[in-house]
Amino acid sequence: MNTDDFRLYLITDRNNLPAGRDLLTAVEQALDGGVRAVQLREKDLPADELYRCAMELKSLMDRYGARLLINDRIDVALAAGADGVHLGEHSLPTHAARKILGKQAIIGRSTHHAGDIEREYRQGADFVTFSPVYFTPSKAPYGAPQGLEALRRACASASLPVLALGGIRRDRIPEVRAAGAAGVALISAILAASDPEAATRALLAEIQ
Repeated sequence: MNTDDFRLYLITDRNNLPAGRDLLTAVEQALDGGVRAVQLREKDLPADELYRCAMELKSLMDRYGARLLINDRIDVALAAGADGVHLGEHSLPTHAARKILGKQAIIGRSTHHAGDIEREYRQGADFVTFSPVYFTPSKAPYGAPQGLEALRRACASASLPVLALGGIRRDRIPEVRAAGAAGVALISAILAASDPEAATRALLAEIQ
């Protein structure tokens, strides 16, 4: 896995899109801005619609040489020829997903405790997200924000690249990078922006 591709990891949520903008257009603008890894995370879509969306995104990502991961749905990832999956807290165990997907697939895993990261390393994950670092409505069910010190401890002992997730904005990138995060994962900072391409370029400039 090329970790540079995942310095800025865009997670989709079409509910964050401004009125009148479709998901494919927003992702293409982010790709124009430099995003090279996208997780398709539209949990409310039935399998047939999710598959169609995955196929459209895969075609788009291939044009940019970018990576597409599917949230949780290993079947959809295989059917659409995606680069891998991102597994959640209650998804299939990572070692089982690896058995199905093979060695070449990219497997990310959501973690909320530093101790989870070493387990995911042993099971064959390629990277993890650690959340929520800051408050964000999408991560509110997981409890209070963990903060920078928890992120720092998680990164210090990690055998895998750790991406900071939860409430990530451009002005917060320097401190999460200083805490040891290999990159950031986010939704609204790009998808809700008035200009996703410009927002992406600004985020990448801060990361670099």
